[in-house]
Amino acid sequence: MVNVDYRIHDIARMSPLKEALVARVSYLKPAETGGRSTFRGRSTFRTSRSARRTHRRLTAPSPRAPRRRHLGAVGVAALLLLAIGGLVALAFVSTKASLSNDDTALARINMPLAGGSVQSVTVVTGPHSRQVPVERRGDQIWPTHTVPAHQLLRVDVVVKRPGWIGWLTGQTQKLRLNVMTPSTSLVEHNLTLGPTKTILLRFKEPVRAFAYGPDPTHLTRQVLAKPLDHIRLPRPAEAGTIAVAAAPRAWETSPAAIVSWFPAGSSAGAVANPAPGTQLGPHTPITLTFSQPIDKALGNSRPPVSPNTPGTWQVLNSQVMVFKPQGYGYGLGSTVQVALPNGVKLAGGQQGASSSTGTWKVPGGSTLRLQQLLAQLGYLPVSWSGHHTSATMQAQEDAAIKPPSGSFDWRYSNVPGALRGAWTPGASGTITRGAVMAFQNDHNFTPDGVAGAALWRSLINAAIAGKRSHFGYSYVTVSLSGQNLNLWHNGRTMVTTPVNTGIPSRPTDPGTFPVYEHLSVTTMSGTNPDGSTYNDPGIQWVSYFNGGDALHAFTRAQYGFPQSLGCVEMQLDPAGKVWPYTPIGTLVHVA
Repeated sequence: MVNVDYRIHDIARMSPLKEALVARVSYLKPAETGGRSTFRGRSTFRTSRSARRTHRRLTAPSPRAPRRRHLGAVGVAALLLLAIGGLVALAFVSTKASLSNDDTALARINMPLAGGSVQSVTVVTGPHSRQVPVERRGDQIWPTHTVPAHQLLRVDVVVKRPGWIGWLTGQTQKLRLNVMTPSTSLVEHNLTLGPTKTILLRFKEPVRAFAYGPDPTHLTRQVLAKPLDHIRLPRPAEAGTIAVAAAPRAWETSPAAIVSWFPAGSSAGAVANPAPGTQLGPHTPITLTFSQPIDKALGNSRPPVSPNTPGTWQVLNSQVMVFKPQGYGYGLGSTVQVALPNGVKLAGGQQGASSSTGTWKVPGGSTLRLQQLLAQLGYLPVSWSGHHTSATMQAQEDAAIKPPSGSFDWRYSNVPGALRGAWTPGASGTITRGAVMAFQNDHNFTPDGVAGAALWRSLINAAIAGKRSHFGYSYVTVSLSGQNLNLWHNGRTMVTTPVNTGIPSRPTDPGTFPVYEHLSVTTMSGTNPDGSTYNDPGIQWVSYFNGGDALHAFTRAQYGFPQSLGCVEMQLDPAGKVWPYTPIGTLVHVA
């Protein structure tokens, strides 16, 4: 048997020990005889081979050392990658801006920790992306004009990141926020008030902007110092109505709501909106609010409306009903009355026996719009072009009260100086009166030159239907000094003829007058200067223009000097030529 000690000499690794004992192996050493083992058979071979394997195993280097070194390098790399990822994440977080709602402004821009600048701010609304003007105040976005409450806005902001980080996260960031502008409403619309002198209005949400007035078109706006959920207003009457508009933001507007109030008590009363005594539009609804349920106050009755107007009363709730006119409405220039049955008192109604009756006035059409329509229909020597008005009765009536913008132009290049000088847009005058009379004559009205409700209705209907006059425009001048007549029609002189005007005791009055009666033949009668009377039948081609003064044919020995009793006399042939061009409404200028 042989004992072998295996030691490793490694001063660097095993210091302070100089050497270390690894293992001690004992095995039998075969006897050598002539170079061969004294043992016989296979066991001697197996023992020698096993010893060699053991020797190699014990003396081979450990295979685990390189693996541990490899795992260490991987760990360092992983930590480095984690650190880099954290830095990148921190960079993204520190350079990311955001948009949010704001308690006072439209929106707020939350800038990133790493800094940056706002490159652009855009706010749009509606299906066509209408732009809403805004401005920045620090990090807040404010509208520069009022914006309706409960309106959807889209806010787009572009933020530019700092240059040192832009290469990693991108130079800009686009932000978007959809904002529904806040709104609020009244808790109550019908109030029963005790002896208090104020009206208490309560809102479902605090308001910052507030407006009130007698009707929705006449409101006084206020911006409150701080949001309030209730407001007190002075009580101007025992009962009445008031228009109220309120919004949660100072930069918002909202539609007005009607608030009605009544005194405490058991008697039935009502308030009307618009208030009695004010003006109504031709199609303005009249709303009645009752202090009691409608069935109790009116029973099955409904208030009559005068003048008789197409439309119906609609019940909105147990205490509110509204009359909505239809068709032509009340009529331009009409006086509208509503009488409450069963003795129900109407706040602001007429006093005395008619205290249950409310009265309103519908404004008449303007002179300017009258001229616009007459020009469009061919009854004036001028044409009109301007803002288009829809071909509906309501739109045309609204335009009659508030005329659209536009301009007039002469239809003819050659216009008599007296006619040109007499024309003034928007001002009543003989030219306009004559055109009205011409229209009245064509549409079976008495030609008085007055534009009443019925005339406006017919004029608007003709404008909607496009029923123009194709006669053209005539103008007659009579010279007192020259004793001649000149007929101008559509830019041309049609007839020039000598005439006889009135004698000094019965002169032909100077001035401009529209023809008011047009007769092919008639009997003329009157009183002579000496007091005697005359009665002349069969006078032809007569056009009365001023009292008893007329253009007509009359046989004389001579023409060209004063001979008549105020009329303008002509020979039969020229009178027959003048007459077709001088229908009702034609202007006769005597000078």
